[in-house]
This record gives sequence, C-alpha cells and structure tokens, in this order.
Amino acid sequence: MSKAMTVVGIILLAIITFGVVNIVSNYQTGNELDYYLLRETTEAAMTDAVDVGYYRLSGLLRIDKEKFVESFVRRFSQNVSNSRTYDIKFYDINETPPKVSILVNSETLTSVGGENVSFSNRVDAILESNYYSNTYVTKETRSGKLDYSDVDK
Repeated sequence: MSKAMTVVGIILLAIITFGVVNIVSNYQTGNELDYYLLRETTEAAMTDAVDVGYYRLSGLLRIDKEKFVESFVRRFSQNVSNSRTYDIKFYDINETPPKVSILVNSETLTSVGGENVSFSNRVDAILESNYYSNTYVTKETRSGKLDYSDVDK
C-alpha cells in the first residue's frame, strides 16, 4: 500500500509540474509572439496605407491615418490569441513623413494568486523609400496649389 501511494504521489507531482511549466512557457512565448505580431502588423498596415496618388506626383511617402488604423486593427485582430485581452493605443501617427507609435497592452485571462499577468509592447515605426525629387510638383503640392485627388482618373 505504501508503494502504491508513493507512485500516485509521484504521478500527481509530475502532472502539477507539467501544468506549471506549460503556464509559465505560455506567458513567456506569448509576450514574444505579441511583440513580433505587433511589429509585422505595423509594417504591413503602413504599407497598405500609403497614398499612391501623392507618391506619384511628389515622390514623397504619405500615409492615410484612418486607413492605417483600420488596416492595423483588422490585421492584429485576425492573428491574436484568444487567451488574452488586448488594449491598443496609438500615440503618434504622422502622415508625412510616415511615422507611427503604438502601444499594445495584453492581459491574461487566467489569474495567478488573484492577479492577472499583463505585458506591454511598444513599437515606433518609420516608413522610408528611395525618394525621387520633382521639386516643382513637391512645392506646389505642399503649398496647397496642386490638387492631387484626381490623379488616378
């Protein structure tokens, strides 16, 4: 009887150990995956939000704020884990030159000792390209004298 209880105790200890290791590794890898997801999503959303008409005329990159936010939220929500809650904060979005600053706070749904574990990841991204310069068009566009809205017609 003593040997049987020892075996049961060892099996229970092994199950508890595997559970704790699984929870800890989930938190650690989850934070790393969130960071890479944030970085890749930001890059893709900035590329989606480039104003092509403005780039064709002036040779300068410019992003549309609303299109960037829409694309970012859509892409990020498609790839996140269901075991966390996310809070996305956009701190800075510049259209020209294209620069964004994003903070994503993630909090686990399970609690450890009554406390939720939370992580914060912040990314500052600047979109660059090889500019060509058309000084006349650039000056006219920046001064507001040139309307580039019908460039695709």
